[in-house]
Amino acid sequence: MGEARSPLQARFAPSGSDTTAWSGLHGSSLALALERAAEASAEVHLLVARSSHQAAMLKQDLDLLASGSVPILLMPDRETLPYDPFSAHPDIVSQRLAALSALAKLEKGLVIVPAAILMQRLPPVSHVLANHIDLAPGQSLDIAAFRDSLVRSGYEVTEQVYQSGQFAVRGSVMDLYPSGLDQPVRIDLFDDEIDSIRYFDVETQRSDASLEQLSLAPAREYPGNPAAFDAFRRAFRYRFAVDTRKISLYQDLRQGVHPQGLEQYLPLFFDDTEHLFNYFNTPPSLVLQHGYDDSLQALWLQVQERWEQRRHDTERPVLEPDELFFNLADIQARMMPLDQLLLAESPVRGIETKTFDSAEPPRLDIHERGHNPAEALQSFASDFPGRIMFAADSAGRREFLTETLAAFDIRPRRFDAWRPFMESDAATGICVLPVGSGFVVPGELAVITETELFGGRARTTVSTEAAERDPESIIRNLADLETGAPVVHEDHGIGRYQGLEVLEIDGRPAEFLMLEYAGKDKLYVPVSSLHLISRYTGSAPESAPLHRLGSDQWAKVRKRAAKQVRDVAAELLDLYARREARQGHGFELDAKLYAEFCAGFPFEETPDQQQSIASVLRDMESSQPMDRVVCGDVGFGKTEVALRAAFVAVQGGRQVALLVPTTLLAQQHHSTFSDRFADWPVRIELLSRFRTGKQSAKVLEDLENGKVDIVIGTHRLLQSSVKFERLGLVIVDEEQRFGVRQKERLKQLRAEVDLLTLTATPIPRTLNMALSGIRELSIIATPPARRMAVKTLILEWDRAMMREALARELQRGGQVFFLHNEVRSIQRIAREVAELAPNARIAVAHGQMKEKELEKIMLDFYRQRFNVLVCTTIIENGIDVPTANTIIVNRADKFGLAQLHQLRGRVGRSHHRAYAYLVVPDRRSMTRDALKRLEAIASMEELGAGFTLATHDMEIRGAGELLGEEQSGQIQQIGFSLYSELLTRAVNALRHGQEPELEGPLRQGIEIDFHVAALIPDDYLPDVHSRLTLYKRIASAADEAALRDLQVEMIDRFGLLPDVVRNLFRLASLRLEAAALGINRIDIGAQGGRIEFDENSHADPAGLVALIREQPERYKMSGPLKLRIEAQLEDPAERMELAASLLSKLAN
Repeated sequence: MGEARSPLQARFAPSGSDTTAWSGLHGSSLALALERAAEASAEVHLLVARSSHQAAMLKQDLDLLASGSVPILLMPDRETLPYDPFSAHPDIVSQRLAALSALAKLEKGLVIVPAAILMQRLPPVSHVLANHIDLAPGQSLDIAAFRDSLVRSGYEVTEQVYQSGQFAVRGSVMDLYPSGLDQPVRIDLFDDEIDSIRYFDVETQRSDASLEQLSLAPAREYPGNPAAFDAFRRAFRYRFAVDTRKISLYQDLRQGVHPQGLEQYLPLFFDDTEHLFNYFNTPPSLVLQHGYDDSLQALWLQVQERWEQRRHDTERPVLEPDELFFNLADIQARMMPLDQLLLAESPVRGIETKTFDSAEPPRLDIHERGHNPAEALQSFASDFPGRIMFAADSAGRREFLTETLAAFDIRPRRFDAWRPFMESDAATGICVLPVGSGFVVPGELAVITETELFGGRARTTVSTEAAERDPESIIRNLADLETGAPVVHEDHGIGRYQGLEVLEIDGRPAEFLMLEYAGKDKLYVPVSSLHLISRYTGSAPESAPLHRLGSDQWAKVRKRAAKQVRDVAAELLDLYARREARQGHGFELDAKLYAEFCAGFPFEETPDQQQSIASVLRDMESSQPMDRVVCGDVGFGKTEVALRAAFVAVQGGRQVALLVPTTLLAQQHHSTFSDRFADWPVRIELLSRFRTGKQSAKVLEDLENGKVDIVIGTHRLLQSSVKFERLGLVIVDEEQRFGVRQKERLKQLRAEVDLLTLTATPIPRTLNMALSGIRELSIIATPPARRMAVKTLILEWDRAMMREALARELQRGGQVFFLHNEVRSIQRIAREVAELAPNARIAVAHGQMKEKELEKIMLDFYRQRFNVLVCTTIIENGIDVPTANTIIVNRADKFGLAQLHQLRGRVGRSHHRAYAYLVVPDRRSMTRDALKRLEAIASMEELGAGFTLATHDMEIRGAGELLGEEQSGQIQQIGFSLYSELLTRAVNALRHGQEPELEGPLRQGIEIDFHVAALIPDDYLPDVHSRLTLYKRIASAADEAALRDLQVEMIDRFGLLPDVVRNLFRLASLRLEAAALGINRIDIGAQGGRIEFDENSHADPAGLVALIREQPERYKMSGPLKLRIEAQLEDPAERMELAASLLSKLAN
């Protein structure tokens, strides 16, 4: 047993030594010792952690304490249980395969794996390395062969790429989302040579930065080509004596579908599977964390238990444990020849143990009260002979900590990271260093975290995010339109969409939208008139009121709605006029400082967020008081809008008040604001029950004297005793949760200051158009990227399944919401949960608790002191808990669609696969509506448009809240889009002093016919949803610039435009010109044709007369509104040229 040494001097034993052990490494000193030893070693070391959670913690500590020159890799576990019917999330699969690909090239460094990986049979090294492809511009590429190799590597062919492991081919363009990359790439080919490789945005589908080289790892742990599937099916039939017709997994494979959980049959794909050790170029030395062997034994027991439960399942037969996993003896035999280092908690008998001189830091609590609140800390700082690093969890906490320490005369030097501190001679330092726990190396070094100083932690996890869905008016958008869905045609009313059909007209193909009306009447709408069609939202799709073609039913309905729209518009304008008359403060924006502040936002703004921020800044710079509402689902980035508004107000010398409904939200906002303003001279205070009377009195006094810049609090802020010196901005979060009295008090404040309201009640974007300039609305409908879709399962109460769900989450170090919405029996349910998960730390939370007790429980759950929260729906608008990724909803049949969507939104806020289990009684006892709701929510796993569609009942509620309940009835009759459009027209007409004309057609459909094929052929774009959306966007384009952008986008996404698509754009362009001149129809064929004018046409009469005078044999008037054209025009391009030149002459 060697003498105690410093972790900074740690070294691995030379290769070929006997097994050694390290002990005495406390807290994060373990990571420091490992990093120092790896730095000094020329070999690869494999660190086996006892759990996924431990592996992730060690990786984080190593990254924070690293000098940067040693490669540190983490290979994650699949995060599923043995024999699970689910696959790991594509991102996790991608990380695993990227790590396996890297192992073969690794010559020195540290690889971290959870113990479970030693037990997993992995694909052969040849599968991972042979399917590794390197590409670069200028290289020749046979697209058919490349496509086959991608399929063999497990990539999946889709119409549009949106997640890791997918690719799409369109002519000479290939989109691909490679394993291990955060963004998809677009490969452009010129003949058979790669012209360019660029990243592109998943949502806008537009490409940006170029790549010089692309390295592709396989997308799955098994091959995905038809030959491999055939071989698998043969092996499956040979291995299991079952009726394959009843096995959905087998049938899915026959259809070429990748079924969930196929990794549980990995050995059937290959002659041999391999062990992790086979992937290393040279055998690694092992570093084994204390308890890793217990984890392996527990896992082996779990494997056998779950095999025992499933071995008789004829619909999903399972392989025996030894076929799918390496048993304990096997693992032991593979480890035997390798060098081993045990990370022990105390010296190990019979093994040479190096004992390190490190200790847990002493308790240095700073008490809020008392004669000398920081006595222990002060004496430690003055007596400790070595260097001290104060480790803060975030930039905001660093500022708070710096101030707190300064109050006790401790002034550490600030550093950006650990390494500069170690290279400096500073005696004390402070930096953002969220290590797992602190440690002391006697006489040499101490790392003191917030846990030692304050007991609790303020940790949140950050994930990199990027812009996601382009929220092109979700309701008007026709993407995702299913056959049978109700749509509104502005001239004919509500019918059901029955698909796109190609019909022969005059011997040329044309594509039509087929709609079915009451009495099975059919209407064919040309794709050029898609601007007249919108999705119907207003009530449940199955109860949409269908109209009869050719009757006056639709006209009557519209007339009723139009009358009411006029009244609503007048009322809104009255409000608007009153607001216009008020004067407020116009802020000046210092662009340089503002840009610096924005740089502190760790994510990329979504397009909606950028738009909302721009609107808020515009309002604040104007001299009229702002009154803007920002709507957006939980976690969609409303807080960042508030932060930037607060910055502008404070920088303009005004104070900011942020009003929130609960103390807990106040705490969370306080920590967020402190973080973002950490590097700025801004004082932020919290007024809540967590502050003592003395502290609150001091805050109120400083607020009145102008010493506090931003104050955050609950309705306490609305009391008359709260006085400001120069209040400039009030931000209200979750306005809908304040009472009438509080809203009245807000209205008094509103008169002279800027008001920004944040709310999660979604009000559709179309309503925003209608109300623009009345009550300013900004809508954030774009979910942040990497918000994972939540795996949603509907099941009856089943103890085994519940046990599994809890085990799956707790095993990966996560947390669970168990929702039971009945206070009477909640304790009984909590006892049942405790039986199902004996090792869980369980807390109970419901609305009948004292508010202070409830908030303490929620805060403890947020800080991971509990890992299962048995609760009622009070969590619906709770705080953000990124580590909670499983929610179990008991009696889910009792909830509405919107509420289930909101509850499910509590999980899936990080890059882990999240699960929502909806527990229901026997299906026979459920109502038809309840079943439909549950099926709808289970099918809508993707985020984005699904959000607005899933919550159409919420939209209507939102509209009712904004406009009053009576309107909801009219909205139901004519559909949301049309109601909004009528309202916009009424508001604009009244604003210009005109009487609104609401009963005539909204947009005259201009008919243009050049007797030429104009469509998007299905061999250019096979996906019907994408075609439908593009037809709609072309028909609705507002001007030439919009059409040009669309052409660029289509060429970028699908390749060069065929002639028939170019015709479609030319027609759309001519239609815009004709509309501006008031022309109703242009029809020009091989023998000539005619142009029909509207009664109120703006065409230049002098131009028309000159035209007829110059070429009387070619142009003649036929009646007052029709111009006849007589000419031989065989070439369709000639017809369009003629029309374009006529329109330009008539416009002069």
